[in-house]
Amino acid sequence: MAKHIAKRLLQLIPVLLLVSIFSFLIIHFAPGDPLNMYIRPDMTQEEMDTLRANLGLDGTIVDQYLGWLNNVLHGNLGNSLTNSAQPVADRILEVLPNTILLMGTSLVLSFLISIPLGLIAGLKKNQWPDQVISFFSYIGISIPSFWFGLILIIVFSLVLKVLPSSGIHTIGDDSLLDLIRHLIMPSLVLSVGNVATFTRYIRSTTISQLEEEYVLTAKAKGVSQRGILFGHVLKNCLLPVITLAGMRFSSLVTGSFIVESVFGWPGMGTLGMSAINNLNYPMIMGFTMLSCLLLIVGNLIADLLYYVADPRIKSGFKEAQG
Repeated sequence: MAKHIAKRLLQLIPVLLLVSIFSFLIIHFAPGDPLNMYIRPDMTQEEMDTLRANLGLDGTIVDQYLGWLNNVLHGNLGNSLTNSAQPVADRILEVLPNTILLMGTSLVLSFLISIPLGLIAGLKKNQWPDQVISFFSYIGISIPSFWFGLILIIVFSLVLKVLPSSGIHTIGDDSLLDLIRHLIMPSLVLSVGNVATFTRYIRSTTISQLEEEYVLTAKAKGVSQRGILFGHVLKNCLLPVITLAGMRFSSLVTGSFIVESVFGWPGMGTLGMSAINNLNYPMIMGFTMLSCLLLIVGNLIADLLYYVADPRIKSGFKEAQG
């Protein structure tokens, strides 16, 4: 198992390198010049050239990329072109816990809702519970997150006035209860798509697993329906969901762009939107590489969970090593 993890970690290097190259090219070939934010009407060409050099925007795109890569290899993601030239790593670490909190809450919420719904839909195939759950799953897959977020704000903040509309804390109130109240709506919006997707996969797997011989054997031994579902079927249903969850690690970060902007949540999404609007190249590269890293790590975690959840995979690892 340790060899497998080491091999996967070594595969990180070429993937991250390729992502950094393509991201750097796309960002720098996009329209606009971040230097325009600093230019004054009375500046001379020499002053503008000096400013461009200070911002690391001089030289060819190859020179700029190699300079950025050299800094990254020395543990420096560069300095933000805004925020008083604050180091990119410091700025990301400042808001990352907020995004992790939102991502983690939405992911846990997705599992808690989708697992029972998927099992019920699979057990009651083509019956009214399945039809109702499938109907709402299709809505959840199709609904735009920004629209759903605005609807929640209108209903629960403006009309009912029971939940705050934006931010992570009310000014002067740093209590856990206040944090939970601010977290409810953005985590719900971010989890809707996952709930719908996970539910459909769990339903499909449940239907196929209920037709397997081991289920018929369990029924013949007198195992209850609840015991079959939660003792046998559920474990096999979770395998494709584990893969999906690992693949959606980075999509939770990118998906939070819209959700965090709608709800004013001070996380990576808000930081990313600000960086894009200001053509803040170092910051854009920073959260792009972080999203890529999260995706790869998420897949690695999914592999490890597979190893734990499925004994067949565990024996396969042992045979490969033996």
